[in-house]
Amino acid sequence: MLGLESKKPDPTAILSSLSDPIIVVNNDGFISYANPAGEEFFQSSVKVLRKTKLDQLVPFGSPLISLVEQVREYKDRISEYEVDLGTPKTGVKKVNIQVSPVYDNDQVVVQIEERTMASKMDRQLTHRGAARSVTAMAAMLAHEVKNPLSGIRGSAQLLEMNASDADRALTRLICDETDRICAIVDRMEAFSDDRPIERDAVNIHEVLEHVRMIARNGFGKKIKFIEQYDPSLPYVYGNRDQLVQVLLNLVKNAAESVPEEGGEITLTTAYRPGVRLAVPGNTDRVQLPLEVGVKDNGPGISEEILPHIFDPFVTTKTGGSGLGLALVAKIVGDHGGIVEYDGAGTGGQFLIRLPVYDIAKQKEEN
Repeated sequence: MLGLESKKPDPTAILSSLSDPIIVVNNDGFISYANPAGEEFFQSSVKVLRKTKLDQLVPFGSPLISLVEQVREYKDRISEYEVDLGTPKTGVKKVNIQVSPVYDNDQVVVQIEERTMASKMDRQLTHRGAARSVTAMAAMLAHEVKNPLSGIRGSAQLLEMNASDADRALTRLICDETDRICAIVDRMEAFSDDRPIERDAVNIHEVLEHVRMIARNGFGKKIKFIEQYDPSLPYVYGNRDQLVQVLLNLVKNAAESVPEEGGEITLTTAYRPGVRLAVPGNTDRVQLPLEVGVKDNGPGISEEILPHIFDPFVTTKTGGSGLGLALVAKIVGDHGGIVEYDGAGTGGQFLIRLPVYDIAKQKEEN
């Protein structure tokens, strides 16, 4: 059509529309750009920010300064969680930051995530604390509950031998319920094993294929499985059997969420360099570049239960024990990784971030 030309997108307009604070740092350390969200975050206009150096904008000794220098030197993106960008003017602000290079010059883009990932990382510590509380409870229950339950079940079986048909139904109910409680205690005993796990190089794609085969020959016969893998992914530093248990649990949950007709589960792997986690009691930042995802096209998890999905005994399933995701959180935590739920878009997705197998480091430790 005559007279119609597509306009090139205005990068400034695009950045201005983003809700995340964005600033650009030039090679002299001055702020050369800030979007409106960045102005609001630092409570300064862009005119003032342009006269301000980054080290004057953030707290003394902030890791953001060194991250900017690393990105400028190595020309690679870095993400870091739980960074304090608070000042006396702005107050306490624990955020996540992503620092990226501008490849045609020495400027660096800093993107600040105020609540989304930060709240997820906070929940990781809560999930691990919940898992530790279940550990103590499991040890107690295994000793204090299973023995009396065995006596109750044995007594019910003796009564059943001379009971009427009506009473036999009651004795059978006693036996079934004690068996159910014992099964829950057995599952909880997995939490009481606090020995260091044996880890080695694990091909996560072989683990996913093993889990998919189990599902296809059992609970997932009618479900379509989609694989979106990064074939160049390095080995995971983990325990193969426990990773099978984690992914089988997540795939089974997904299978119970999808519709009976047209159910789909997507298994994904990706390499996300620069993802690092601060571990309590350790000054080092753990690198977690390996991402494994289990996504389904079900209705997702409701907002009400979302903050508590990794807590023990929280479930929406009829007859469910609510221990599956708590065990997932414990095992992933034992691997030094994190697990999170992403409900954006259709369906729901669990994402696991794990450490890579470093052969040189393992030889050094051994």
